[in-house]
Amino acid sequence: MTAEAPAGLPAELAGLPAWTMDEGQLGDVELLLSGTFAPLRGFMTAAEVASVTAHGTLPDGTAWPVPVTLDVPAMSIKPDESRLLLQDPEGTPLAVLDISGRLMTDPGPVAGTVRLSGPVTECRPPEHGPFRQLRRPPADVRAELAGSPVLGYVTRGPLHGHQIGQLRHAASQLKARLLLLPMVVGPAEVVLRPDALVRTVQAAARSLPPGTLVIPVPLHPYHAGAGDDLALRATVAAAYGATHLLAERPVERGAQAADGARPGPVIPVISPGDWAYDPVAEVWRPLALIEAGTERADLAAGELEDLLDRGEEVPTWFTPPAVARELRRARPPRSERGLVIFLTGLSGSGKSTLARALRDALSERGDRTVSLLDGDLVRALLSAGLSFSRADRDLNIARIGYVAAEVARHGGIAICAPIAPYAQARGDVRRAVQEVGDFLLIYVATPADVCEARDRKGLYARARAGLIDHFTGVSDPYEEPDDADLLIDTSVMSRQDALQAVLHLLIEGGWLPRQPDGK
Repeated sequence: MTAEAPAGLPAELAGLPAWTMDEGQLGDVELLLSGTFAPLRGFMTAAEVASVTAHGTLPDGTAWPVPVTLDVPAMSIKPDESRLLLQDPEGTPLAVLDISGRLMTDPGPVAGTVRLSGPVTECRPPEHGPFRQLRRPPADVRAELAGSPVLGYVTRGPLHGHQIGQLRHAASQLKARLLLLPMVVGPAEVVLRPDALVRTVQAAARSLPPGTLVIPVPLHPYHAGAGDDLALRATVAAAYGATHLLAERPVERGAQAADGARPGPVIPVISPGDWAYDPVAEVWRPLALIEAGTERADLAAGELEDLLDRGEEVPTWFTPPAVARELRRARPPRSERGLVIFLTGLSGSGKSTLARALRDALSERGDRTVSLLDGDLVRALLSAGLSFSRADRDLNIARIGYVAAEVARHGGIAICAPIAPYAQARGDVRRAVQEVGDFLLIYVATPADVCEARDRKGLYARARAGLIDHFTGVSDPYEEPDDADLLIDTSVMSRQDALQAVLHLLIEGGWLPRQPDGK
């Protein structure tokens, strides 16, 4: 979003338009200003992007692995503006972009998206993000690590016995210190929030040699897939003083060599090879050193998540107890985890009736604290004054999602029952909630003719008479969800059957415990 630059800035900056950056853009600006992305001093021009994409180099021949760009809505910056203030979500100005180029990347139906390029200049150090005290300038870390080999490891996931064994082995061979760089922007493995990811890496560091450093870096997955991800990780590790990089996964032979005119990573990349757990020696070792047929591989895909969801112990052969404790804190059992149950459907579909019945049933059980955010009640209180235009509908759903996510953050259950006709708005709520808890979408798919026949308030009749604008199902569309966790049609199900279907989903999924009678 744009806004007038905040007061308290130097006079030459006070009148600039301001752009509030998203998480990925905040990370890019921090990496540019800190020197992590050197020699870049700002967002790339179109010529630089084209050169990096085609050849893996800047136009002057300097190796660079990925495009680093800033895209904003075209309406956020006037064509004659030459500078833009970049601020964090709290409105704190962090940097000024001197605009040297513009490129429409998405014309869009209204205004579209423009890509801005140019150098950025710091206004003040960033303050957002967890473990701020650990985010040291690369120059300081390089100075501390100078004089000896340094093995870097850049990761979005926790370190288990497998990775700990590989790191100890590789560091021993190189006689190197270890530098762990958890990537604290964007999704992580096992759905860890950035703060939880750092804690798991710190816990794993207790099983690594003394002197191991943990430095969070705000590297965003926006870059992954846009170029050479392995080379990008090597570039970031080298900026912090690493002389070698241990890859997270085995690197195919030749992957580090130049691909045509494309350069390889800036520091040597070590492939971890194939490892497994040796139950005889009770350590993780290279597979070639373990007697054939006795090795134990990693947990299967999804198995760790299932153990955490059920509240079961994570085996000590897989990960140290200190890491397991942090994982359990970050991902408590489903029976203790915050949950948002989001019912969507046409007016008259029965979603409000079902939501109230579900609230009462959960309150009677007493297992969890429950909050109900019904569409009509939210409209009267939280969203009073909003119209039924698409923009205001989306804002109404965003407000519901914000409150529901806060309920989930504190371990409660929030039941939401708006119409929520647009898939994008529902998806935004899902993503916001999943950062702090779980989200279930229930589509109350009662046919439109049944909904209209039930209409006790006469809303459909008034909408067809032109007395109500933007009425979903009459003059406005309803985008049926294709990602619902449960579909209910109250024209063929009784209220009690519909309620039991939802309770069955919650019990079978582990969000509610089974009662003594098995229900």
